[in-house]
Formats: sequence, C-alpha cells, structure tokens
Amino acid sequence: MDLGVISVRYARALLKSAVQTKCEEKVYGDMNTIVQAYAELPRLRRTIDNPMLPTESKKTVLSAAAGENPSPLTLKFIDLILQQGREEVMQLIASSYITLYRQQKNITHGRLVTAAAVSPATQQKMQQMVERRTGGTVEFLTEVDPDIIGGFILEYDTYRMDASVKSQLNTILKELK
Repeated sequence: MDLGVISVRYARALLKSAVQTKCEEKVYGDMNTIVQAYAELPRLRRTIDNPMLPTESKKTVLSAAAGENPSPLTLKFIDLILQQGREEVMQLIASSYITLYRQQKNITHGRLVTAAAVSPATQQKMQQMVERRTGGTVEFLTEVDPDIIGGFILEYDTYRMDASVKSQLNTILKELK
C-alpha cells in the first residue's frame, strides 16, 4: 500500500480525534515539533526504523521528539502507531496532519527573506498583506539572507515575489549576454 495514503489516513483520524477532544492546536504543535526533529536529526529516522530497537525505546524516542510536554492524545497516537508497526511513516503522518490542520483552519505558510533584519512593523504589514490576499491567517517566517544584497523575497502558497537586488542584477546580466 502507498505510504502517502497510509499517512493521510492516520493523520485524518488523528485530526478528527483532536477536534473531538478540542486539543487540535496542541497536537498541531506536537506534530510541528516532530517534523522539525526529523529534519534536524537525520539519525532519528534510522533509529525509529531500526528493527532491533525495542518498541518501548521507540516510544521514548518519539515522545521526546514530540517536545517537552506533548498532549495525551499525541502520546496515545504514538502508542497506536507503534502497535500497528507504522513507525516508519511517523514523519509523513506528522506532515500530513500539519497540512490537514492548515487546510481546516485556513492557515497559509508564508516566508519573507530580506538582506537585513526588518522591523516588527514591516513584518506585520507584509503579513497583513498576505492575509488580505489569501483570506485566512498566515504563519509567517522571516529570514535574513545577506546574499540577496537588498530588497526582499516573499513566498506563500505557490506565489513567489522576488524583489531582491540579486535577482535584478542577474536579469540585467542575462540581458547583457
């Protein structure tokens, strides 16, 4: 069976349970923490996928990956995943949960890259502009990348606005060739 289908099914079931127990936001935070742990610790996947590691040890590792104070539902869900032998798709399940939660709550993920740090007021204006365009809430991430020289790069959904000096200089360079 397709791992993507499996992960979405588990994620839907988790979201449904979280909504019923009114802890979907807490579980969302736990799933974000798990996805971040998988991204930052490549050995986490190898550890969880290791068939020689006892289930109780895997439970401890996944519970730790969920953060300092995971919700009881998250802990029960980890138990279920381990009982069903689906720990190899935990990262996909967490990512699917995040996607489903964002769809349900009309949350868009946005990113602003600038050459220098921007003021909170500027960041808030950009966030409000994206919220007006999308008609929902925006989780906004700002990054500083001196390589773009100046200007900014704004990304959300499938939209990308590159108003950086670096891209403008590259365009001029292409035209001159």
